[in-house]
Amino acid sequence: MEQQPLNGTLESDPRTIKLSPLLLYVKIRDSKTGEPVNCFVHAHALNFLYRAEKGSTVALFGHYNSRKQFVITKYAFCATTVATA
Repeated sequence: MEQQPLNGTLESDPRTIKLSPLLLYVKIRDSKTGEPVNCFVHAHALNFLYRAEKGSTVALFGHYNSRKQFVITKYAFCATTVATA
């Protein structure tokens, strides 16, 4: 398992795959290649579920499993600002 970074935007809202232990599925569009990547979140999944919104920019760190799915071990959401009048 080689850990590697992945940057992109969330293409879908997270879906719950399993409740105990909590496992989330989310699809992310890679910013380098433009291809969608299937991802799983287990570590800090509840916090990820709370903060994730479709279209959010994220920086991820994790590894690919045997099925070519990215397993997220660390993540950060990039801040967005909304101008109000």
